[in-house]
Amino acid sequence: MSSPGSVWYTRCPAPTPLSITYQLGWLDKKFLNAGVAVRSIRDSKDPSVRQSHFTHALDYSFRQGGNIPPIWARSGGRETRVVGITTTDEFQAIIALPGSGIAVAKDLKGRRIGVPRKPNSDVVDFQRATALKGIVSALSLGGLDHRDVELVYLDTNEGDLIERGNGAFLGLKRRYPYGDELLALASGKIDAFFVKGAEGIVLANQIGAVVVAEFGFHPDPTIRINNGTPRPLTVDARFLDEHFDLVVDLVATVAGVGDWATSNPDTAVRFIANEIGVGADAVWAANGRDVYRHLALKLDQDQIAAFDHFKRFLLDWSFIPADFDVFGWIDGRPLEAALRRSAA
Repeated sequence: MSSPGSVWYTRCPAPTPLSITYQLGWLDKKFLNAGVAVRSIRDSKDPSVRQSHFTHALDYSFRQGGNIPPIWARSGGRETRVVGITTTDEFQAIIALPGSGIAVAKDLKGRRIGVPRKPNSDVVDFQRATALKGIVSALSLGGLDHRDVELVYLDTNEGDLIERGNGAFLGLKRRYPYGDELLALASGKIDAFFVKGAEGIVLANQIGAVVVAEFGFHPDPTIRINNGTPRPLTVDARFLDEHFDLVVDLVATVAGVGDWATSNPDTAVRFIANEIGVGADAVWAANGRDVYRHLALKLDQDQIAAFDHFKRFLLDWSFIPADFDVFGWIDGRPLEAALRRSAA
């Protein structure tokens, strides 16, 4: 079968080997050698194309980033496959203002916790799901559950903005998260809220927040599993079925970042910081001093089990429309072929 001519890709502003592959130019080079152009979903001027960042609707496309949108798309019937997984733990916390009387998780009992919500979104409300999973995890550390607190939903009608710098971003390429929560906290509407990642740690630092519970590196994976941990590399099934060798090329190229980052830690962290739009110090703080050692592409059973656990959470909270077999969603053949090629 002839090459597709072009393929689509998208990645989230987060620590992923796909992002680093793109910044190194490896992705374009590998596919151009095969006569295939690589096109960015995020940079498209067509809103329906950009929507595929969440829906995975485009044929001949691949994605690495937060796992809620691909889980949602697969639950809704979109035929995709997970061909690799990267697990890079990150800062996750509930924060409050000094003087609030909230110092540890058990102090959240009876308090108001802010939850971002997009009631009119056409795609899964991944920010709400992420916050709720973090809140549930934090409360469990204090012997509480969501019924012990008041969840205050902070509604916004702002669309699902993909990073395409516009006037509303004041010249930046993306809007940073937690704006609605911060305003609600400052006005006294809520007592605490969830943050994660480099953006979350910068915000907590900026307001001198009390870190009520931090669990991004908790030893229990069911506590720390969330939208960003782990991050799958997904492809649509048509791409995999019709152009298996190209998918192997993709997986092999992305997998190569693991060894490269171990040998180039400072550059790897600089690339991650550039992707997120923060300083490198924020990445070191949020993801740990050995973050560059956690950019490998694998398909370990514990990673797959993590997806299965999180899928059940999303199902229980009605974020996804139907159950599906997570283990059947995994296709290890491209990674196995890539590893054989590397060994040879």
